[in-house]
Parts: sequence; structure tokens; C-alpha cells
Amino acid sequence: MPRFSVIVPVYHVQAYLHACLDSVLGQSLGDIEVIVVDDCSPDGSGEIADTYAARDPRVTVLHLPENVGLGPARNAGLARATGEYVLFLDSDDTYAPGALAAIAARIEATGHPDLLVFDYVRTYWNGRAERNQFAALLAQEDPQVFRLAERPELLRLIMVAWNKAYRRDFLSRTGLLFPTGYYEDTPWTYPALMTARSIALLDQVCVHYRQRRRRGILRTTSRRHFEIFKQYDLLFALVDSDPALEQWRGVLFRRMLDHLSTVFTLPDRLPPSSRPEFFRRCRAQYRKLRPDGFRFALGRRSGVRYLLIALGARRTFAALGGLHRLRLRAVRKAEGLRRRARAAALHAYYRFQRRRPLDPGLAVFSAYWDRGYACNPAAIEGAVRALAPHMRTAWVTTEAYAHTLPAGVRRLEPGSAGYWKALARASYLVSNVNLHRRYAKRPGQVNVQTHHGTPLKHMGIDLMAHPAAARGTDFERMLRHVDRWDYSVSASRHSSLVWERAYPAAFTCLEYGQPRTDVFHRATPEDVLALRDRFGIPRTATALLYAPTHRDYESGFRPLLDLPRLAEELGPSVVLLMRAHYFHVPDAAPPAAHPRVIDVSAHPSAEEVCLASDGLITDYSSLMFDYAGLDRPIVLHVPDWETYRATRGVYFDVTATPPGPVARTQDELTDILATGSWSGTRAAALRAAFRARFCPYDDGHAAERVVRRVFLSEEGGLPAVVPLCDRTPVPGLPPAPQAAPSASLRDRP
Repeated sequence: MPRFSVIVPVYHVQAYLHACLDSVLGQSLGDIEVIVVDDCSPDGSGEIADTYAARDPRVTVLHLPENVGLGPARNAGLARATGEYVLFLDSDDTYAPGALAAIAARIEATGHPDLLVFDYVRTYWNGRAERNQFAALLAQEDPQVFRLAERPELLRLIMVAWNKAYRRDFLSRTGLLFPTGYYEDTPWTYPALMTARSIALLDQVCVHYRQRRRRGILRTTSRRHFEIFKQYDLLFALVDSDPALEQWRGVLFRRMLDHLSTVFTLPDRLPPSSRPEFFRRCRAQYRKLRPDGFRFALGRRSGVRYLLIALGARRTFAALGGLHRLRLRAVRKAEGLRRRARAAALHAYYRFQRRRPLDPGLAVFSAYWDRGYACNPAAIEGAVRALAPHMRTAWVTTEAYAHTLPAGVRRLEPGSAGYWKALARASYLVSNVNLHRRYAKRPGQVNVQTHHGTPLKHMGIDLMAHPAAARGTDFERMLRHVDRWDYSVSASRHSSLVWERAYPAAFTCLEYGQPRTDVFHRATPEDVLALRDRFGIPRTATALLYAPTHRDYESGFRPLLDLPRLAEELGPSVVLLMRAHYFHVPDAAPPAAHPRVIDVSAHPSAEEVCLASDGLITDYSSLMFDYAGLDRPIVLHVPDWETYRATRGVYFDVTATPPGPVARTQDELTDILATGSWSGTRAAALRAAFRARFCPYDDGHAAERVVRRVFLSEEGGLPAVVPLCDRTPVPGLPPAPQAAPSASLRDRP
């Protein structure tokens, strides 16, 4: 029995079928069978499928003698399926790299549920990608396995068959089959959700849902859209036959009315001559299927729609719909005019300020898209105040991050008149991201790009080969912004090579080290103790920092470690610090409550969090390069390395040359930490090699080198690089005695 049966119905998709089948057969999990159902396709789709079957024994092609439609074609494939789980994939869509492995892992982790629901992204012909707008409903919260009654909001998800994995014996037990006709997913998906005894969720994009430039079947004007009534008749007939489903009648009735309203309202569905008939059918459907006691609020727009359907008031329904659309257009137009007027006024003010002389004593700094005082720009700004007191500094950030600014540093509100005046007249502009797209560099202005870490993942134009990660990036505009750079700050030769290739422009590379790590060499043991007290870390505890990176194929933040379990297994001498990627702050959900798990995600300084910890647990975060310079133990937890590498692209295999031990699973990680190998001699040797390669200049003087070269024009006489053997980053506390492994660890083979 294969793990998965992937059923791919095929009709008139010869332009897309190669990509579809390649995405399935190229998955890292190969324990699959692929059943291609050729629904008597008039193009070359059948021959393409046969070619795949001839070279891959996992592919079976079923040629139907006549065209039967999507639902019966899926049924034909289902009859041939032998896998433990069944998945459906439309033949113009594709699986994301690593999707099946992620689905399999989640199925194992949740005890083989009847149904696993996963996420998707809409992909457009122009390269734009758009995440499912209801992705938040897939949050993997407790209970991890449930029935629909515990998460009824799942009925708001798109009603399609291809965003789920179905346990095959569940389908056999319920006898679920697809009907004929348009909207065949309706009487399949609702019953599947309602009758499943166990449902689990996977908050990960697994399907790329292609949005064709030309119309799809459901966007074709046709009387076949009347088949929607038959599909809802089938759905409610099922509810009538099973008293256990009665609780869903009201919800389904509302969903039906909303669906019928949508089909009637959209201009490309119904032939104009058939619209009165369709609305009469809506009224008949309302009267026939209305549940006892059904109520709606006339104060809500949906309630007004329901009333007009009940009355059969088609003209009023259409008129109010038109008025609603006009009102929305008017509101959008007025808001757009207001924004454009304000933007035009500010831009005119900016152009006026550009005619005034540059201010030789003004330097403007920003970081992380205006998220406060942080990273390399903060280190350089501090060095400017210390070494070039004649300079005035200003920092671009919002009111929410104003508390992060040191005393005496002026704050510039993004988009304000003061902001545009500063961009127009400052002689120096320093950032770790690109400046505003409407900023135009003046002769005499100096732009310093500091970046925000040593690159492991692909950056710049190297992302052109990874559209899922690029997410519609305008590479031409990006390069126009790069052309504004005068200097690019680099931490190592590796970084220099990447920046020059990924951002091809005429900037000067300053291979001086990572300024934000200077604090590791200036801090004292007393500073470390003060930080630990500030975070609530007992002085006798070993503090391990868990800092995972952002994943382009996921929405939101989902730790891949069960931190409370890890804390319990490591014992009372260990405290875990949780730091989410800045993309997910302050929206990151806090870790599950545990007295020895401390959430430090909102703390403005990653460097201070590093100083307070005794070791780092990470995956692909650039923080590992900084931490190597601190010369404290690092452990990599990389359960999705293949998926991450395929989706984002990487510059080297960090699992082959890591900064410390590598764990693929949580159990492996726990063993590494509980046995002490995380801080042993082999770990130290790995870290030393990593540090020599990526931290050759991180000696505490990187920011000073930048300031003396850029702000003080000192070409020579820059601080000499301190040899690795002579560097003394502030030490952490001695590791606490290792607790005896828990019973679960001792029993583990």
C-alpha cells in the first residue's frame, strides 16, 4: 500500500500537465501512486500522461471512453486508488516542494486523522502569488485533532477537494463520491468535513492554485451554472438522511444563499436572458430548504440579501447590488483622491527641499522597514555619535518603536514632512533595507547599505529562480534602488561575493565585519548578568535561545519545536528563550505556557538576547553567523531542510558545514542537549571552523571602521583586525550540570 494516491483528472491541459506531474513525481516523499484520469481530452494531454507512465512505474493512466466531467473522472480514479490516503490535484495546479513530506509528517504527528486540511497559494500568469485569505483558520492550535463542531469556522474555507488528504478507509466507510455537473465540490467537501471523526490542519502552502489568464470553466458564461441547485439538493438530501448532521442545516443554508447570490451577482456566469429564471430558482430553493426557525438580521447586508431572495425581488436585489458597488467605488475613489492629494503635496515639498543645499552634518538611519533602533545601522549610529560628534543623527521609525531610540536621537515619522525633508537634505543615509521608492538620490549624498545578516538563503536577483520566495518582486525596480548604494557593508568574503552577484551595481564593498556584533566584545560579565536578571533567567540555569527563521511557504509563525516538552525533558536546570523572526512580531503567538519558556520576541535587541543566553538553537537564521562570533555553542534543528532549500534556495549546505551539531527531529535535538554534546569538543571544533570562515572581521571594531571610512574619510589607519586567537567576546555563564535524561529519553531506542 503506498502512502498516498494522487488522483489527477485531465481535460484540455496539455500546456500545464508537465508542470503538474513534475511537481508530484519530484516530491521528496516518493511513496506514492499517481492516477491520471484522461477524461477523453481532445488535445495531447492523454499522450503526455502515457509518456510519464512509460518512464515512471508510479504513474497509471486511465483513459475514459467519453468525456464525463470532473466529478465522475475523480470517481474513476478513486476506484483505482490503493493508497492509505487519497489526494486530488487539478491538472493545471502544482504541489509546492516538500508538500507531500509535510503532509505525511503532519498525518503521523496527529495520529492518522480521517481528514487533513492544508493551505494553498493562488499563482497568476504574471508571477504574482496570493496567499489564501483565510489562512489564519489553519492555525495548528489545540486540540490538534478535532471534529468539525470544535472548529466550525472551517466551513468558511474554499470548498474544493484538492486542499485535503483523505484517509481512504474513511472514504470507503462514508461512501463519498462526486456528483456530475458544475460545482461538484459542494456535495463532496461539506459532507467530508461534517462526517469526519477526526480532522487535523497543516498550516503550510502545499498547492499552487493556478489562476489562468483566460477564463476557467466556472467563469464561462453558460446555463450550466443552474447545476448549482442540483448540488445543494444533494447536500440537503444527505442532511435529511442523517440526524447527526441536522446541527449543520442552518449553517449550510446560509452558505447556500451566499453562494447563489455570488453566482447571480458575478457578470460572467449567467447569460443575461437566464438571470430572471435563475433568481426565481433561488427563491424556490429558499422556500424549499429553509430550516425551521431560520432568522436573519436586516441590519446586516447579508440579511437584506436573504430577504430579497425570499421575496423574489430580483430587480431590487440587482439595484441594491449596483448601489452597493457604486458606494464602494465612491468610497475607494474618495480615499484614493485623499491619499494622492497628500502624497502629491508631500512630494512637492520633497522636490522643494531637494533644491536647498545638502546638510553636511545630517545622517539619517533606518532598519527593518522602520521597525525601530536595531541591527547594523544602530551600531553605526552609535559609533557616529561617539567618533563624529559634529554629526547630527535622525532615525526613521514609527511611534510604536519610539521607545527603542537612545536619548538624544531624533525620530522621523515615516512619510511625514520631516521625513521627506531629511531624505532630501541629509548627506548620509544608512539602512539595512532599501529606502522609499520615491526617494531620488542627489549628487553628494552617500548611501550605505548594511544588509541584515550573513546570507545563507538566496537574495536579490538570485531569487528569480525561486518565484514562491520572490513573491512578485519587481527586480528591475530593485536594481534601480541598488544603483543608489555607494557602500555595501560585508561581514566576510562569502558575504561580499554574494552581495556583488545578487545586487550587481557599482557600489564599494566594505569588508569590515558585522557592526551589530561589536557589542559582543564590549559587553562585560556584569552586563550579561544584568540582562539575565532583566529577562528573568535564574543565574544558576543554562539559557538556550531558540530563534527560527521565517519560511516563505508558511503564513504566520509556527514553532517546529514543542518547547514545553523540550523544557520538561531537559529538566529544571535549563531555561528556553523563544525569539520569533521579526516578520512575525508583534503578531507571533506566544509559546505554550511553561515556567521555563520565556518569550523574548518583542525585545528590540537580538544582540542583547544573544548575550543573555548560553547556547543557540536555530535552523537557517542568519543569527547563527553572529552567534558564532560570540563563540558560544550552536545547535541546528532542521526538520524541513529539503523543503526550505528547494523553496528559497541557499548558497551552501549548512548541514554539511554546520556551526555545531545538527538535529533533524525534536528527539535528536533533545538527545544532543541532554547528553551535553551540544557544548563538547566536537561542537567546539565545528564552531571554530565556521567562525573562521564567516566571522573573520567580527572583532568589535566593525562599526568604527565604517564610520572612519565613510563619515571621517579616513582611507588609511583603520583599526587593524584582531586575530581570532586574540579575540575575547564576553563569555556566557558556565553550563549548568546536565540533568539525567527523562524516562522518555532513556526508553528511546
